[in-house]
Amino acid sequence: MKLSDFDFDLPEGRIALRPARPRSSARLLVAGRDSIADRIVSDLPQVLRPGDLLVLNDTRVIPARLSGERVRGEARARIEATLLEPQGDGAWTALLKPLRKVKDGEEIVFSPRLSARVTGRADGQATLDFTVADGTFDAALKEAGAMPLPPYIEALRPADAADRDDYQTVWAAEDGAVAAPTASLHFDAPLLKALEARGVGFAHVTLHVGAGTFLPVKVDDVRDHKMHAEWGRVPQAAAEAIARTRAEGGRVIPVGTTALRLIETAARETGEVAAWEGWTDIFITPGFSFRAADALMTNFHLPKSTLMMLVSALMGPERIREIYAHAIAREYRFFSYGDASILLPQEP
Repeated sequence: MKLSDFDFDLPEGRIALRPARPRSSARLLVAGRDSIADRIVSDLPQVLRPGDLLVLNDTRVIPARLSGERVRGEARARIEATLLEPQGDGAWTALLKPLRKVKDGEEIVFSPRLSARVTGRADGQATLDFTVADGTFDAALKEAGAMPLPPYIEALRPADAADRDDYQTVWAAEDGAVAAPTASLHFDAPLLKALEARGVGFAHVTLHVGAGTFLPVKVDDVRDHKMHAEWGRVPQAAAEAIARTRAEGGRVIPVGTTALRLIETAARETGEVAAWEGWTDIFITPGFSFRAADALMTNFHLPKSTLMMLVSALMGPERIREIYAHAIAREYRFFSYGDASILLPQEP
């Protein structure tokens, strides 16, 4: 498989810079094997059936984008940091821009309460050992940090106060993500209530989405691509809900590629989703054998991305090209704050 197999032309202006308001008023493309229907997200209770199960990622996005200053004698340099993964004892790996402006041992001051010492640099990343002058790290980060919007949005506008709510799901519970599970951003309280009344169930899992989700694929042969690893957990209750749904003839529908990747990881050994916890770097491309997910609710993805490969695996490359051509022709909004699709490969 070549990277060019997952390319398409996206007209300018299709990248959504703000979400739909209310959340569930976003458009929803419903695609089966042969059919396509244009709906809105609030129609989801009519699209789904009683007994279906939505698998929801309950990770919470932390304000992982920091702007600080490195002081070297009289010289000062502005440093932008994006936190990646905690390393324990107050240390984090981070992306620093510009990395060349810092040396090991130097301090970066992000706020009167929050600073960090650079303790190592490798592979374009740095390790930061944080010091909090007053209070807790979480409180200081909340005060100094900004939401880490995707690069294709940040290139067009900076994060602001509205993003603290907009870029967070309504059921977010477990701190740790540096990117949102964006298909879940379409849900609000009225929609959840309507789905429950319809007889649709919910199972909560956790996958802390990493900044690696935005890294471009740089190899021509996609089999040579190395996926980033992300930490996740499938609780026993979620595994039991999935098993019960299958036994009763319902469909298991992850909301977002993160939830799908997690439950497929948990099903690799036996073919059934079991309680699971750990790091996953599962890479889903055409030819993948799905063992957990019957369908997928997801946004519209970047050309040549691993997520385009995933949806191509679920629906088939030719079919996903037809679906995306329809979305472009009908002027759907793309990427993290954009519109949604529900992909139903087992439905006509």
